[in-house]
Amino acid sequence: MTIAIGDTLPKATFKEKTVDGTVEVTGEELFAGKRVVLFGVPGAFTPTCSLNHLPGYLENRDAMLARGIDDIAVVAVNDVHVMGAWATTTGGMGKIHFLSDWDASFVKALGLDVDLSAGTLGLRSKRFSMLVEDGVVKSLNVEESPGQATVSAAATMLEQI
Repeated sequence: MTIAIGDTLPKATFKEKTVDGTVEVTGEELFAGKRVVLFGVPGAFTPTCSLNHLPGYLENRDAMLARGIDDIAVVAVNDVHVMGAWATTTGGMGKIHFLSDWDASFVKALGLDVDLSAGTLGLRSKRFSMLVEDGVVKSLNVEESPGQATVSAAATMLEQI
């Protein structure tokens, strides 16, 4: 069953590479009492994720914060080192959270996992975005195709904040 608007996010623990090293970030730490934009991508360094989806969130970060967003995070089924390298190479380190859902437990709990083995990626996250307020989903945008980043794009999220 896929998570829906009005649902509470499942408990989760992510790994995140920071300038100080690898840390664990719980969903409670990230979402409790906050307005957070969370978006999911099939994979760090993949073309649509790196060239289209992530840049929009980095470019619109300040506009989202100005509209009352406390934090922005991207999650992918990649290990923490890949997510850390992606954060560094894109200039996103310290601007948004790059969360590693290394075992896909979070996206599975959301019902947003997808088997992309045909494209040699294996089990990954569907491409999505959501507005989360105090752990509750307020808006949810899921792409039909992993190669598209339109309904889950930063421009769409800006309209929903």
